[in-house]
Amino acid sequence: MEVTLEKTSALEGDIVVKIQEADYADRVKKELKNIGNTRQIPGFRKGHVDMAQLQKRFGLPVKADVLNDIASDAALKYIQDNKLEVLGQPIPKVEEEIDLKNTDFTFRYEIGFAPAVDMKLDQSVTLPFYNIEVSDKMIEDQINDLKMRAGEQVPAQEYADRALVKGHIVQLNEEGQPKEDGITVDEGILAPFLFKSKEEAAKFENTKVGDKVVFDAFATCDGNEAEISSMLHIDRADVEKARGNFEIEIKEFIVHQPAELGEEMYKKIFGEDVVHNEEEFRAQVVNMITRALQPNSRQLFTRQAEDYLMDTYGANMELPEAFLRKFLLRTDKELKEDAVDEYLKNAIPGIKWEIIENKAAELLKVEVKEEDVKAFAHQMAIEQLNSYGMGHMADQMADYLAKNILEDKAQHRQIVRQAFNANLMQAIHNAVNLDEKTVSLDEFRAMVQALNNNSEAAEAAAE
Repeated sequence: MEVTLEKTSALEGDIVVKIQEADYADRVKKELKNIGNTRQIPGFRKGHVDMAQLQKRFGLPVKADVLNDIASDAALKYIQDNKLEVLGQPIPKVEEEIDLKNTDFTFRYEIGFAPAVDMKLDQSVTLPFYNIEVSDKMIEDQINDLKMRAGEQVPAQEYADRALVKGHIVQLNEEGQPKEDGITVDEGILAPFLFKSKEEAAKFENTKVGDKVVFDAFATCDGNEAEISSMLHIDRADVEKARGNFEIEIKEFIVHQPAELGEEMYKKIFGEDVVHNEEEFRAQVVNMITRALQPNSRQLFTRQAEDYLMDTYGANMELPEAFLRKFLLRTDKELKEDAVDEYLKNAIPGIKWEIIENKAAELLKVEVKEEDVKAFAHQMAIEQLNSYGMGHMADQMADYLAKNILEDKAQHRQIVRQAFNANLMQAIHNAVNLDEKTVSLDEFRAMVQALNNNSEAAEAAAE
């Protein structure tokens, strides 16, 4: 067997596979024997069909299958052995009908080459990196948030913002008197700050322990069955019975009291022997905000790095478009001939980016290890738990949730991809010369908005 490459243009070529009888004869005989041993052929016992009969009945189709398999495997092996950078897969090229009665055969496969990219990602390349300035307002907001998180629920005699109201609840009749056999709750708890109706919530303003407040249970939550059931301690099946007014005699308010700056609060937030005074506390707060802002800076860096790579290496990149048209039509059976040009036009930016991305990864030796995937899944699990309001359980549940995420094949593939992107951008960040600048949050937002506007304008122009 002889396999060669014939270039037909700068980015296209044919892999030519020449096959002689010695390359396929034994394999054809083996396939025919297998048919004789496994198929029930009329007039013969299984396993007792002579080769002449097998050759007569099945010889040509078996030969065709074997030849196709040998030729396609040889073309793929040639690409692999010669480290050819190709796009898509080889396309069989049919120039004339093959006469299977011949002994020698020639197969051709069209291939499209990925263009060479002479890329530099070192200190000669300068990319911007914008850090967001930590403002006094951010510091004060963060301190107030920490005070609330480190605070505690305490009883109070008067209503306050976001207070829980505890008391005895009774259902009223149309005359405003306790309803006979109506719904009662001995230890009821209301959260007016969560009411859907501002009018209902306003009824509790300026109230004190001992006051009585009449409210409409349905109005507080727009008739949500689950909320009414929980509020009045009744089954969902009985919710319709809760229409009308109720009265609560207030026994107690529970308010959230923010923590005071001091050693007890510092320990609760940062642990033992980390913060000893207000100066050290404020320094930790600044570090906390800085860390929280870094993902925004890295996201902007990623977008600007991608734009730089596409502008530098993608703008004038040529692709084997004739090959790609044929490949798209062959692989997407629903794609019509008259739509392939528009489809390819939309696909070209993604194809170019994949070539650039792979070159950058090769240049910087970027890879994704299993520990990277697990770490990414673990962080995703923590973010999910935080979004569900379960951040306090992150340490106990993150590993379990991450394991479940990775067991889903689709999510696993997605996380591998995300981990690769993160590793690639970190490698670029480490390789190039960074022009670091610190900007205000408003300036940062303006830069992101400008990028978004440019992207939208480019998409509109492309259409």
